[in-house]
Amino acid sequence: MLRHVKRTRKRLHVALVYNSDLGTGQIAPEDRGSVHDLRIMIRRMARTLRSVGYNVTVLPLARDLFGFQRKLRRLHPDVVFNQYDDVVHGALYEMRLAAVVRMMGYPVTGSPALALGLTRYKYMSASLLHGASIPIPPQTELLERLGDVDRHKRAFPLIVQPGQEHAGIGLERDSVVYSKKALRDKVRHILHEYNQPALIQAFLPGREFNVGVVGGHRLRVMPLAEVVYDLPDDIPPIMSYAAKWVETSLEYQNTRVECPAQVEPELARQIGVTALRAFRAVSGWGYGRVDIRLDDEDMPRVLEVNCNCCLDEGMGLARSAERAGIPYPQLLQLVVKAALEGPPYDVDIPMVQPISRPV
Repeated sequence: MLRHVKRTRKRLHVALVYNSDLGTGQIAPEDRGSVHDLRIMIRRMARTLRSVGYNVTVLPLARDLFGFQRKLRRLHPDVVFNQYDDVVHGALYEMRLAAVVRMMGYPVTGSPALALGLTRYKYMSASLLHGASIPIPPQTELLERLGDVDRHKRAFPLIVQPGQEHAGIGLERDSVVYSKKALRDKVRHILHEYNQPALIQAFLPGREFNVGVVGGHRLRVMPLAEVVYDLPDDIPPIMSYAAKWVETSLEYQNTRVECPAQVEPELARQIGVTALRAFRAVSGWGYGRVDIRLDDEDMPRVLEVNCNCCLDEGMGLARSAERAGIPYPQLLQLVVKAALEGPPYDVDIPMVQPISRPV
């Protein structure tokens, strides 16, 4: 008589890492970019990952990297789900955290350290895209000193922002400038307030799209999301910090996203191809978002490649994935799957202890 042997499959152990540092300033209660909202998102992600069969350990990291490494070694996870995001202006630790995890020998979700670093240095990223013949806004330039304002003649309007920030930080109502004096004032503010160079670009008048991408070796474009601005004439139609995060602001209350966007098939194809080329050019992996705006001739131009974009349920990439028939739990599974695949040409050389990848 044949005996039926029950086979058990090991549950994947996921370490969910996030930045628990409170930063350096006070955040208003209506600011959805606060650490409080981040912790709510992390709890929701952990619950979802457990619902699809993973063992999940939430691992906060503030300013004790050695302690973090000790805990991670003890946990010995199969994959690190990277939700570490800088909360201090000018900090560039996102790429360093990804590098540390890989040097410890663990697969990590999202893009590798090189891609995270490239995309945080906005001018470097834009230069790379331009060199790869991927359209970016005209007049893209980095101003490292106030005197650089006088270096060239420029056509206005221009948009001015910190050269090393993300999530709309430093984009304000006066970020679109129409004169040399306004440009000088804004560059001075960025140099002093953010202690980093200012990136300037031609302000594009056309429609704006968020293009989500998901996958590893088989990368897939999600349905396009269009940002629609219903703002007074004295507030520029840009995705500023207020428009993204501050619920009480006019920008937040009068900016909405339509997904799927109503776009002609040929234009949608061009936008999708441009997004994929941009994401691959910076070595993005796993998931991300490419922000694109049309110029006055309806050519898609890349504003920014956001490699490890927000993964909160019902927002941004998750919303686009839902429209593509990918529910939130499956989206997180795809992100983990891409991490286990690993970016191309990525060599495992653990520098702390030998760790083998899970099958």
